Amino acid sequence: MEPNTKDGITIRIMTLADYATFKHLFEEQFINGEPLFDAIKGPIEPEMWNLYDQYHESMVTAGTCVVAIDEQNEGRVVGFVLAEGQTIDDVENHRLEAESIPETDIIGHIRRILCKVEAEANIYERYGVTKLLYSHLTSVDVSMRGKGLGTRLATSAMELGRSKGFTLMTAFCSSFYSARQKEALGMECIYSMKYEDYKDSEGKVVFTPPAPHTEIRVVAMKI
Repeated sequence: MEPNTKDGITIRIMTLADYATFKHLFEEQFINGEPLFDAIKGPIEPEMWNLYDQYHESMVTAGTCVVAIDEQNEGRVVGFVLAEGQTIDDVENHRLEAESIPETDIIGHIRRILCKVEAEANIYERYGVTKLLYSHLTSVDVSMRGKGLGTRLATSAMELGRSKGFTLMTAFCSSFYSARQKEALGMECIYSMKYEDYKDSEGKVVFTPPAPHTEIRVVAMKI
């Protein structure tokens, strides 16, 4: 994918150096208010942050992420998409990883609900593919919202995915707003689960985010 610039904002493939400039903002800007993470009481343990950091860096290293740079503001990162390639074998791998985490750990429940919707959405069979581009996280700086940057980032992520041989892009939207944004791009909601329907072994509802976040959706789009 070639870099593209419009109104002083350049979108290109993300590097580890780019990621290093904003990864310390994850808790403040990308995790707080996220419906699934709202269930976590207290700060996330440093060990867990390190695991997330390693996961994100693996995506960047794979060359499947894009970043938006403000050329008129000292190259500041103003948006990005973290994405990775996944295969049909990952459905079972994700299930095994989730089950290895104790149910008493809320992170285990987050992994379990994601695995549940992944399996029940039946993505690979539905579209007849064995691999896909999974859009893990999209963010646009507050100062740039409402200017079409989210659409540019998504379009660039799809272009990058096509160049790597992917024909399908998917995302799991735990937020009402992220689902609305993805569907506005033309992504189709192929599965949804209400948070009140996901319960622990004692029959208690695990996730109770505030309105309007009532469900998690799986969206997909052929690219």
